[in-house]
Amino acid sequence: MAGERFEATYLIETPLDPAKVAEVMAGEQSSGTFTRVAGETDELRQRTRATVTSVAMLETVDQPSLPNAWLARKGVAGPWRRARVAISFPVDNVGANLATLASIVAGNLYDLGEVTGLRLDTISLPWSFRRRFAMPSQGIAGTRRLTGVTNGPMVGSIIKPNVGLSSEETAALVARLCEAGLDFIKDDEISADPVHAPLAQRIPAVMNVVRRHQDKTGKAVMIAFNITDETDAMRRHADLVAREGGTCVMASLNWCGFSAVETLRRSTDLALHGHRNGFGAFSRHPMLGISFPAYQVLWRLAGVDHMHVHGLQGKFAQEDEEVVSSAQDCVTPLTDGADDRVLPAFSSGQWAGTAQATWDAIGHADLLFMAGGGILAHPGGPAAGVASIRQAWAAVASGTKLEQAATAHPELRQALDFFGKVAG
Repeated sequence: MAGERFEATYLIETPLDPAKVAEVMAGEQSSGTFTRVAGETDELRQRTRATVTSVAMLETVDQPSLPNAWLARKGVAGPWRRARVAISFPVDNVGANLATLASIVAGNLYDLGEVTGLRLDTISLPWSFRRRFAMPSQGIAGTRRLTGVTNGPMVGSIIKPNVGLSSEETAALVARLCEAGLDFIKDDEISADPVHAPLAQRIPAVMNVVRRHQDKTGKAVMIAFNITDETDAMRRHADLVAREGGTCVMASLNWCGFSAVETLRRSTDLALHGHRNGFGAFSRHPMLGISFPAYQVLWRLAGVDHMHVHGLQGKFAQEDEEVVSSAQDCVTPLTDGADDRVLPAFSSGQWAGTAQATWDAIGHADLLFMAGGGILAHPGGPAAGVASIRQAWAAVASGTKLEQAATAHPELRQALDFFGKVAG
C-alpha cells in the first residue's frame, strides 16, 4: 500500500496567509512541528509528510469567529481570511486504526495558534484503505430483510416517556406499539440501563411481547435496545439481545467512542443503530468542529448500520438542507466498489405531515421514518398515528397531495388537523 493517500478538506479562518497556514496544518498532522527536529530527514519527510493539494480563497471578515491567545500575544490583527483547504495524507501513517485516523484529520488542528476558525468538512478514502475497516453488518438491505419491509419507508417510534417506565411498563408499551403496526421501536438515548428498568430485565420482558406478536401476526418488529455503556457491558447486553431473538442494538456514538463501537461491531452481527446525540457540539458553529459528511465517514468505518440525520421541518436547529444532504451521504457508498450504504434515520418532530417534504427532498424511501409524539400523541391513538404516516407516504409516493389523500383516510385527516396546528 506504499504511496497510497487519503484526503481531507477544511474550512479555515486566519489573519495570516491561508496557504502558509495550510502548510502548517499539513506538517502538524504528519511528520512536522513548528521547527525541524533531529531525525527529520528529507527521505522521512517525503515518505510521511502530508501535502496541501489546494487552497481556495473565500471571503474576508472584520471579526474573528473564535478567540486566539497566540495571535493576541503576537499582536496579529485582522482582517481575517477564510479559505477551503485540501490536504492529502499517506495511508501508511495510519494503518487500519480509526481512532488515529480521527486524530490525524482533526485532533490538534482545532488548537492551532494560526487559526480563528477551523472545520473538518470531508474525508475521501481509496477503496483499498476503506476495506480495511468494518462494513455494516446489515445496512439497508439487511434491515429491510429483518423487518420484512420490502419497499417504502420503515416506520418507527421511540419509547415515551423517555425514561421512568419499569421493565414491565416498557414491555406493555412495546406490545401496544407492535399492535399499532410499527416496523421499528427504539429506546430513547437517555434510557440505557436505569435502576428502574435494567437491561437484564427489560430485554427479556420486551422480547417476550415481540415474540408473541410475531407468533400471532408473522411480523418481527425490530427493537433497538439502547446498550450505551462501557465496552464489556455493551457486548454482554448485545449477547442477551441475540439470545432473546432480537435484531438490533443502539449506541450513543459520541459518548461510547470509536474503539467501543468497533469492538461491539466485531462481536455481533445485530443491526447497530448509531445515535448521534451530542453532534451539535461538533457541528453547530459554522467555523468550528466537524461537518456531517466527514463525521459520517468516521462512524461508517466503525461499522454502523443506521445513522441519525434528524428530520425535515423538525424540532432541532439544523436547516432542512443539512438534513437532506446528511441523508444523501448515508446512502452514498464511501468508495467505488463497496455497498457500504447505511440507513438514514429521520426523527425529531416527525409526523404524517412531514412525509411530503421528506419525499420531495430525498426522492426515495430507503429510510427509517421515526415519530414519537407523531404516533403516540395522535388523537386517534398509536395505531391511527402509524396509519396516518403510512397513508401519507403512500400518497406522496403516488404523487397525491396530502389534503386530497386525507379525504379518504380519517387517520391522516386527524393528523393534519391536529399536528398541523401544533407544528405550525
